[in-house]
Parts: sequence; structure tokens; C-alpha cells
Amino acid sequence: MRIRTLAALTLALAPTLVACKSKKSDAPSGGGTGTTAGTGTAQPTPPPSGPTAAEAKAFIADVDKGLRQVWTVRDTADWERSTNITPETEARAAMTAEAATAYLTKKIGEAKKFEQVVAQLAPDEQRQFLLLRIAGQTAPADEAKAKALAETTTAMDSTYGKSKVCTDPKHCRTLGELTDVLAKSRKPAELLTAWQGWHDTTGRAVRPLYEKFVPLANEGVGAAGFKDVSELWLSAYDMKPDEVVAMADKLWGQVAPLYKDLHCYARRRLSKFYGDKVVPTTGPIPAHVLGNMWAQDWSNVYDLLEPNKGQASPDVSKALVAQKYDAVKMTKLAESFFVSLGLPKLPDTFWERSMLVQPEGKEVQCHASAWDPTYAGDVRIKMCTKVNQEDLITLHHELGHDYYYLHYYKLPMLFQTGANDGFHEAIGDTIALSITPSYLKQVGLLDKVAVSPEAVINQQMFVALDKIAFLPFGLVVDKWRWEAFAGKVTPDKWNERWWELRKQYQGVAPAVARAATDFDPGAKYHVPSNTPYLRYFLSTILQFQFHRALCKAAGWTGPLHECSIYGNPGAGTKFAAMLALGASKPWPDALEALTGQRDIDATAIIDYFAPLETWLQEQNKGQDCGW
Repeated sequence: MRIRTLAALTLALAPTLVACKSKKSDAPSGGGTGTTAGTGTAQPTPPPSGPTAAEAKAFIADVDKGLRQVWTVRDTADWERSTNITPETEARAAMTAEAATAYLTKKIGEAKKFEQVVAQLAPDEQRQFLLLRIAGQTAPADEAKAKALAETTTAMDSTYGKSKVCTDPKHCRTLGELTDVLAKSRKPAELLTAWQGWHDTTGRAVRPLYEKFVPLANEGVGAAGFKDVSELWLSAYDMKPDEVVAMADKLWGQVAPLYKDLHCYARRRLSKFYGDKVVPTTGPIPAHVLGNMWAQDWSNVYDLLEPNKGQASPDVSKALVAQKYDAVKMTKLAESFFVSLGLPKLPDTFWERSMLVQPEGKEVQCHASAWDPTYAGDVRIKMCTKVNQEDLITLHHELGHDYYYLHYYKLPMLFQTGANDGFHEAIGDTIALSITPSYLKQVGLLDKVAVSPEAVINQQMFVALDKIAFLPFGLVVDKWRWEAFAGKVTPDKWNERWWELRKQYQGVAPAVARAATDFDPGAKYHVPSNTPYLRYFLSTILQFQFHRALCKAAGWTGPLHECSIYGNPGAGTKFAAMLALGASKPWPDALEALTGQRDIDATAIIDYFAPLETWLQEQNKGQDCGW
């Protein structure tokens, strides 16, 4: 895979620079001062015709200060809205988002005048000019449209956050309650009601807003020179957009055989439990029976798919409840893992400002997220924590974001993000891979560690139902949006195309027939929140690549799936060195600092699940796999 270097990207930003130099080289040399031809009379050197390198340096320094101001105001307002959704907080969030977008749009436009001198700056300053262009959603030039974009973006997120499924005004269920039904019920009718209720209610509410949003967003990014939002997103990887797509397809090709083996096994077991009228023995699996609203994580149906009955359960949810864990105690446990690597404790303000449980009497956005709204180490998380293993792992994930923030918050603003967005998502999940049975025993959540081959397969299945089951969904969300933003699929075909891609990559079908007027992509938070999703696909690959490198740094020589880096400061030192880079270097440099490799590579995930893959292939012999 060819990576665009910073020098190549700088030339892309400054296309006139080479031509200008060529013209100068064609002119005769006149010595140290200008002279009039044939007269010998000294003339003063004319002033430069355009901005100077010093002016460009001052401009990017000023942008750093300006971004800190407008992004802090925006993110603080958005935190207030997310943790207390009211008309007032929504209005303030929309207003500050509009102001931040206007500032960014203005500065991206102003940066163009420095194209000829960017190459004369220090490498860090050159990279800031590069990152400025892809720093975020820019606004349409028309003020009314800019305002509409900000209001629509806020309205989509809030519509999702407030959505409930009601049989009547007194009987409504939140996403959290519907999620519990899908996770715990084994009655097809209950599962269908929960699944259809959320998709019908939420998707249909988001749809008119999304139809308004797409053309406004595309017009906005045109100010930065992008054809549409998908080109902006795909330009954020130190590579050409088509190279990013090719990289994602290549990685999917590496992991698809393992996913298809898992799908074949899961479909057969689910059909045996529910009957082939609910889950056919061939074709795609109905989305509502996989234990998750979006069929992206199948770990909630582990009990139906458990390979070897009678082995100790790898799920410590019951132990967490029995030992009286709550949201704070679970978060403290997650923090202790990072501290065991030699990383600092979370600041006191984290505990004062985080929202760890759903507050009484408030509408909140429960989707778990990590924040540093002031870009100054003011880390916190927002989460409606439940006492179970899934949320314990989620807490590790969210603290991973916060520890990334804590390591790079002193860098310039444009460097205060991950090496690429997949890196940010992978950090906490890398730590979660070390939540092995041995670690859980060490912290008192397991009484003993089963070491039989049957127990190993059970543990691997439990992890695979989260990690491997997710991979195609992680790819589909943005494959659909790339087409939607680019106009390759029109709104009347949006829902149809969504399910075509779900079937193609995931082998999953809607629980009931869907209409063209439905908008099932809008039932997934990241679509109305306009959060790019390829990051999650890449992070699922990267976390295993990181894990393998950290285990090596810790001196581990056994099977990769048994490694935990808990308590190993040597691994922590290497980890921290990568975190501290932020986005100051292209992501291949950050990857190389930790792993010694410059390409994202799925061989580590294949290594990790080698025992399960062999077992699945044996189980699937003679079966009609595929869909």
C-alpha cells in the first residue's frame, strides 16, 4: 500500500510552488541586489508579491488559539446538551456549533493564500496546514444554509437521544430498555416488537432531517475543495481516498473467511433453537435474533451458541453484581488497569464531572462517549452504566480515549486527535483484550481459570461474538454513507441499499419487510450524529495488532489469546510513547513506533483466533455455509 507522504501532501496543497520556482530558475542571475539591465544602477529589491513564510507561521499559530477557543465553547455546550437535553441546551449547542463551523470554514479559506510558502515552514507547521483542511465539517457560504446545517445536525442527534417506542403515551420504552429485551428475551415475538419498534420510530424520525442534512453538508465541504463529505472523510488517512477504500477491502478480505465460518455456525445453532420458520437454515440471519439492536455484537446470545456446555462461563456479570460493583467501582477497576501500566491516575475532575449513570429526571444521550471539552486534560466520560461485563469492557474503551487525551493535550490543537480515527477507537479495546480469565481471577472476579481445550474454545467464542461479528457491520455503515453522500444512491433507494449491503457483507436480513420510506440507517447512533464509522472497523483490526506488539514488549511468548499486559510498565512505556504523538505524525509513523510495521495488518486477529477458526472449520464440515 503506497502511503502519501507529508511532502507529497504539501505539494498537493501548494501546486503553484514548483512552477514559480521554475520560472525563477529560467531568469538570468543578477547577483545579490537588483540592477537595471545595461545601466549598472543599483535598484532596491522589490517586496515579495505574496504572503511570506513568517506570515504563514503567524497565521497557523493564530488558528491554534482560535480553534481552542471556538472548539472549547462548542464542546462544552455539547456536553451540557448531551447530559441534559432541553430546548435551551439544544439551542446553545446548535449556536456554538454554527460559530465553530463558521470559524473553521473561514480559516480554511484564508489558508489558501499561503499555498506558495507552506513548503518553507517547519514540518510541524506544514502538517498543521495539511490537517486544517480536513479538520471537520465546513459550512455553506450562504448564512441561512450554514445556520440550517448547524440546526439540522443538532436536531438529528437530539432526536435520536430522545427517541422512545410508545404503545401509548403512558407506556414508552427507551433504547436501553429495548436493548435489554434483545439481549435477554428468547421469545421471537418480543424480539421482533423491540427491533421493529426502534427501527420504525427512530429511523423514520431521523429521515427527513437526514434528507435535509446531506445536501447542506456536501455544499459545506465544497468550501474546502471536496466533492462531498465522503471525500473529506476518506482524505483523513494520509492516503488518497481510493487507497483508503482499497485498504479497507483488503483487510476485509483477510478476515472474511473467519467471519463466514462464525456466521455458518451461529445460523445453524440459532435455527436449532428457534426453528427454521424463525431462523432459516440457509441464507441471511434475521437481525432481531442476534442479541443486539443492529446485529453488530452477538455476545448476548452466547448462551445459545456456547460450544462446550458445563465449562465455567467467561462472563463475570453475575460476579460484578454479587460483589456489589456499581458504576464508580467498575470505572475504578478500569482505571486500575491503566495505572498498572505506569500511566497516571485520572484527575479528580474526572470523578467530579463525568456522567456515569443516567440521571433522574433528565433527557440525556446515553450513548457512551469520552470527552475533553476544554482540550486541556479536562477528561470525563458520559455513560448510562449497567453492572455487567459488557459495560465493564466499554468503560475500558472509553478510558482509553481519555488516556489518549491526557497524553497529547499539550500539543497544538490540530494534533489533538488520534494518528487516525481508528487509533483512537483501538486504544481502550487493546487494553480490553487483556481482560483474560487470568486477569479476572487476579482482580477477584473469577474463582478459577479453566485451562482445558474446551474452555479455550468457549472463551474464544465469547470474544469472537463481539469482535469478529462486528467486522462487516463496521465496514457497511460507511460504505452505505459513501454512496449516499456521493449521490450514487438516491434517497428513495437509501433503505433498500442499506439492506443490500447488510446482506452482502454481514449475511443479515431485516426482521420484517422494510419499505422505501423507512430509514433503518438512522436507527444507528453514528448516522444521525454524523460520526464516521470506518474508524471502528479499522480499530478492530488495529487493537489486535497493538495487542500483539505490546505482548511482545511485555516478554510474552505464549498463545496470543492468553496474554494480558496487566501490571507491565514496560508495555505501558511503549504504549504511552505512541499516545503522546497524537496526530503530529502520519499514522504509519505512529504505528511503526509501537509495532515496527507501517501497514495495518489483520494477521494478528487471525493469530489470536487460530484455535477457534480450526474448531469452526471442523464443526462446519458438510454444512451449507454462505448466504
